Amino acid sequence: MALTRDFKHTAVERVKRDPAFAKALLDEAANLFLNGEPDTARLILRDLVNATVGFEALATATAKPSKSLHRMLSENGNPSMDNLAAIFGAIRQSLRVGILVHTVEIA
Repeated sequence: MALTRDFKHTAVERVKRDPAFAKALLDEAANLFLNGEPDTARLILRDLVNATVGFEALATATAKPSKSLHRMLSENGNPSMDNLAAIFGAIRQSLRVGILVHTVEIA
């Protein structure tokens, strides 16, 4: 049997010790949402929540039940834009970062 580590566990540990990695994941989640890949973005957000604020604190910050937030950020979740904004806001506050969006012209 090969000795491997669970990717999610590894990602959570790295987010906790490497603020630049955490910010890069938040940036990637935002880019994925804006570029039409919400499934992957939700999974990245779920890992970020687990590594930063946690689902119980997120529930308090968003006034949404923890179980609902788990479902929203699951593989088949379907969060509303208001809920996504609240989730991004809580993670941004936890990481103490802002999000600046740039647009580029596609030829």
